[in-house]
This record gives sequence, structure tokens and C-alpha cells, in this order.
Amino acid sequence: MNLSAPTQLIFIIALVIAIIGVLAALGVLAFIPLASVWIVLIAYIVLAGGCMMRGA
Repeated sequence: MNLSAPTQLIFIIALVIAIIGVLAALGVLAFIPLASVWIVLIAYIVLAGGCMMRGA
């Protein structure tokens, strides 16, 4: 399996999701019904998927 760097768009999407997860963990975004660890995990999966797909 050849890994490549994710595009800037995928990286920014994963970064925004991760920031939302951190803010949810700190209690700033209390209206999100999902646990913050799952939000950060989703961000990691998006970033890992971007590394596995060529040109994504």
C-alpha cells in the first residue's frame, strides 16, 4: 500500500472536525450529542482515508 499526502482540502476538513471535537470536550459546544472522543476519531479516519487515496 502506497501512502500519499492528503490534499489541503481533506486536511482542513479533518482539522475542523478535530477542533470541533476538542471544543466539545472542553464544554464550549455542549449542544453536540456525540462524545468528543468519537468526533476526534472521525477526524482521524477522514485524515487517514485522505492519506490512503491517491489524489484525494
